[in-house]
Amino acid sequence: MRNEFTAIIERDGDLYIAYCPEVPGANGQGRTKDECRRNLAEAIALILEDRREDGLRGIPDEAIKETIILE
Repeated sequence: MRNEFTAIIERDGDLYIAYCPEVPGANGQGRTKDECRRNLAEAIALILEDRREDGLRGIPDEAIKETIILE
């Protein structure tokens, strides 16, 4: 399994707007679908990075921290 997310893209006047239902708050926009998709991907990455940092705050020093990779 790879990190895959759904992009819902709609036309809004001269722009395309997009959101990702799996990542609340992740939105993108652009003059083209490609630009809109890139902006959405950036938003998803920033939100997930922020959530990871928040989740790791306050972990006790004695806790075991391991990485799990989904493929």
